[in-house]
Amino acid sequence: MTGDTPSTVGSTLTARDVLASPAVLAFLLSQFVVTTGVMLQAAALGKHVYDITGDEINIGWLGLAEFLPAAVLVLVTGTVADRFNRKYVGMLALAGEAVSALALLLYARTNPTSAAPMFVIAVVFGASRAFAAPSIRSIVPMVAPEGGLSRVVALYSATWTSAAIIGPAVSGFLYSVDPSVAYGGAMVLMTVGIASLSRVPVPHVHIPREEQERPTLRHALEGLHFIRRTPVLFAAISLDLFAVLFGGAVALLPVIAEERLGVGDVAYGWLRAAGGIGAAIMALALASYPIRRRIGRILYLVVAIFGLATIMLGVTRSFWVAFFAVIVASAADMVSVFIRGSLVPLVTPDDKRGRVNAVENVFIGASNELGAFESGVVSSAIGTPATVIGGGIATVVIVGAFWVGFPALRDVDRFEDLETQ
Repeated sequence: MTGDTPSTVGSTLTARDVLASPAVLAFLLSQFVVTTGVMLQAAALGKHVYDITGDEINIGWLGLAEFLPAAVLVLVTGTVADRFNRKYVGMLALAGEAVSALALLLYARTNPTSAAPMFVIAVVFGASRAFAAPSIRSIVPMVAPEGGLSRVVALYSATWTSAAIIGPAVSGFLYSVDPSVAYGGAMVLMTVGIASLSRVPVPHVHIPREEQERPTLRHALEGLHFIRRTPVLFAAISLDLFAVLFGGAVALLPVIAEERLGVGDVAYGWLRAAGGIGAAIMALALASYPIRRRIGRILYLVVAIFGLATIMLGVTRSFWVAFFAVIVASAADMVSVFIRGSLVPLVTPDDKRGRVNAVENVFIGASNELGAFESGVVSSAIGTPATVIGGGIATVVIVGAFWVGFPALRDVDRFEDLETQ
């Protein structure tokens, strides 16, 4: 085993056992509240920008504005997460997100006719998120009890998916009252999440003596180098990168809801929430029955299912078929998240987790925003249905190419196998 992560081998801990830990409970609560606020804001902001401009390409520009900070700051954010207390870094970054929500609230109160300031605020939010992601995600194995990592990963995913249901669903109602109300709700939730995170005991990570001097470019690049020389990790992250990049149909849901399905604000909120519903159902199933065998093959299978569900979303004009397609795509994506979320800490030493998670955040988390940009630009050129269908087809083709090109990931049977690498 390359790191000092609590082992998942032979774990007999149940979800109730790990939730008995005050640190785990406080951490999961903080992430649930914060993520609910983030999802609420994301759904409202995408709709608001589209309502102001009436052009789907601006959804793409919004995604790019949130993505660029993570890409530009990747060498800094991971190093900060590995050199300073991750809890305090995360709290400061979340405070930046809350300030972004406040700025959106104040701007929305002016009855805006231009979306330009929203893009500036999105850049600030993206920068804050770039620091929050590697710091907070690196806390997961630090609070997990011995033998309980897989359970905590599943529960951590469940908090995200629950938030992905509640945030977008609530945003539809709040947005119908006034966009500023939606942004205000997001700000309050983010603030409560910061307070909850402050109660989580997180020890400062030990930095090897040779790395305690002033950070160098080589030190900052170590996360990227580690991923590149670890074939299973490189393949898993790259697969999700391309799947999210080409299958970023969720960003186009405001357009799909209005132009293809002919539904209003509240139904749009529920369509966004459908992703959380599918993911939550799967996350609860994984928390009770974690995947233990044929890890690699299952990962390829669920990404292919994600692509097929995306194609279904692009073809249909029925709200309920679209609703079901989003549920299926998100359930499949949750399996991928669970596998990758268990795989990354198992093969990554603790002193490198911040830098590895920073790179993964650009590849996976931030690629959601890059995928939104790609979808928005392509949609403005060839239309929304062709963009969504083409993205789903591309995802399935990518799975086939990775199946042939990365046998190391395909042949992974159990997580225990990774601990011996």
